[in-house]
Amino acid sequence: MAIVVNMPRLSDTMEEGTVATWLKKVGDKIEEGDILAEIETDKATMEFESFNEGTLLHIGVQEGETTKVDELLAIIGDEGEDISGLLNGGGNASAEVEEEEAIAEPTEGVEEKSDAVPTQELPEGVIVVTMPRLSDTMEEGTVATWLKKVGDTVEEGDILAEIETDKATMEFESFQSGTLLEIGLQEGESAKVDALLAIIGPAGTDVSGVAANFSNVAAPAKKEEAPKVETKQEAPKATPVVAQKTSAPAPTPVTANGRLFVSPLAKKIAEEKGINLTQVQGSGENGRIVKSDVENFVPAQSGGASVGKFVPAGQEDFEDVTNSQMRKAIAKALTNSKFTAPHYYLSVEFDMENAIAFRTQFNTIPDTKISYNDIVVKACALALKQHPQVNSQWFADKMRLNNHVHIGVAVAVPDGLVVPVVKFANEQSLPQIGAAVRDLAGKARNKKLTPAEMEGSTFTVSNLGMFGIDTFTSIINQPNSAILSVGNIVEKPVVKNGQIVVGNTMKLSLACDHRTVDGATGAQFLQTLKGYIENPVTMLV
Repeated sequence: MAIVVNMPRLSDTMEEGTVATWLKKVGDKIEEGDILAEIETDKATMEFESFNEGTLLHIGVQEGETTKVDELLAIIGDEGEDISGLLNGGGNASAEVEEEEAIAEPTEGVEEKSDAVPTQELPEGVIVVTMPRLSDTMEEGTVATWLKKVGDTVEEGDILAEIETDKATMEFESFQSGTLLEIGLQEGESAKVDALLAIIGPAGTDVSGVAANFSNVAAPAKKEEAPKVETKQEAPKATPVVAQKTSAPAPTPVTANGRLFVSPLAKKIAEEKGINLTQVQGSGENGRIVKSDVENFVPAQSGGASVGKFVPAGQEDFEDVTNSQMRKAIAKALTNSKFTAPHYYLSVEFDMENAIAFRTQFNTIPDTKISYNDIVVKACALALKQHPQVNSQWFADKMRLNNHVHIGVAVAVPDGLVVPVVKFANEQSLPQIGAAVRDLAGKARNKKLTPAEMEGSTFTVSNLGMFGIDTFTSIINQPNSAILSVGNIVEKPVVKNGQIVVGNTMKLSLACDHRTVDGATGAQFLQTLKGYIENPVTMLV
């Protein structure tokens, strides 16, 4: 049966999209997960993947053309299938019919195998909302907060819930109008992409049978392992308790339906300063966070983590904290990198006297403030243009030398580590790089980074100098070929012109993938980097 694919809503503010490139043509076979096209939204150009299998029978929007969200984009079905009815105005209706049949047919298959609950057709006007795929690598999602409750009226465009993916916590809006009749996942629970999330339809409609049947369709294997599932479902109940203990010293933010009361100006300032608004106590009306609250905010001492829970002497004690989607994604990515890329490390120590003087003088310019990290990022970007092999990617049959420079900047967040990307860093000035890094770091700490802001890096910089770390090594952030670890600037005795004097040095370590970056290549890159960092004025020439 043919399936109508509509223009997706790829950002919370997207109203229409433009097809930048079709990666499939009419007649091509489509597998679930294949990239159909690159679509330009109001924020970025994003890859759009197929959730269906079949043959691409029709393309409704040509490259360069624009159409509204939910308008016909393509039709996928069986090879040679007649789709004239769909092309003559029956698109949306047919799509709904196909969606109903797609839900009904697998349920019938389950009946044959396991005598599951009999199939029940969707009542008129009822829509099943499934767990969306909010990033290209997302396999499952966790409901962080429901912004609607059962019985609430939902309008198209309303935010239903905040969903934690493997990269960020993102708002998920409704594409339908009606009443929220059923919630399939409670806050803190996780499920695979396309599992039952909610049911929307006319008020008073009985959808209990729909929810039960959809469970059988979505995860028939879980039915056989019911005791295990029930045990696992009880475990997350302890998670909020742990979270409450961890966050107890911080002020309790005032929320409505799980959302912060905060003025737009205060939110903007918080993002610029990298302040987590959940830690700010609001002084405005009804506890609203205003500008002065953010400007006067003093973060809690990081040493607070050292004050642990009181445990009587001789008594064993522990707390299990459920792994977040981000933590699981980090573990998977780094394990894959460490055991597939042959790492080796090159360590150097740079003289920072000129860099310190350069930064001090540069920051005397009104409304200008750059950090040592900004200097390192800019220097790396310029050095990478001269050493494209360090700015490369490894594939099974080729090596890609990137002529553009997108630098990922590792940012520590409570759930782990994210790597937002400064695009075309070699083309940006030092103040522009500084502003971009502060903006991205603020979004990272507030879990507001979009997938587009974390994709496409060609090289990564990880800086632990601000934590007093002198030297360390990092795991390569694939598909990059290298990552630079930046340590603290240390004042110590050094030898200059045969004399022992007080100097300032900084240690750096370059982790390289030996498949793409040979030792001599990595060393030459570091020599070029040394020239820029030890004489920063050359970056302005």
